[in-house]
Amino acid sequence: MTTFQVPQRMNFTTVASKVFKAVLALDAAAREGIDPVLLELVQIRASQINRCAYCIDYHTSDARKAGETEERIYQLSAWEESSLYTAQERAALALTEAVTRLPGGVPDEVYDEAAQHFDEKELAQLIALIFTVNAWNRMNVTTRKTPGTE
Repeated sequence: MTTFQVPQRMNFTTVASKVFKAVLALDAAAREGIDPVLLELVQIRASQINRCAYCIDYHTSDARKAGETEERIYQLSAWEESSLYTAQERAALALTEAVTRLPGGVPDEVYDEAAQHFDEKELAQLIALIFTVNAWNRMNVTTRKTPGTE
């Protein structure tokens, strides 16, 4: 099978190393206290929406390492139609989609549902995780970071 190689535009990691390191620090802070499986589900879903091939590849691998099943990874893009996700995960995924898309803000019902499943500190961490993965997605999509590299 012949594949198409999408050329990477730049290596952001080296060209803007201070920014890269700052986002790494933000990422580490955002991850604190979040269940590793939920963390990867959120990051995969945001990356699917943003069409970030690098992040989809990276986070599906990390999800498997965290114990996530293939079936749940495969159904993630259609999570609303799947019975495989808990109420808490569904609330986190709905919030992920709202924050990632920001069509007209985050609807009260989406925020309120998430607030029913996460205490205030957990919810703040979840929001931080979502905006951090969106930063990574934007960085990697813009520079066409190649999946499987560094």
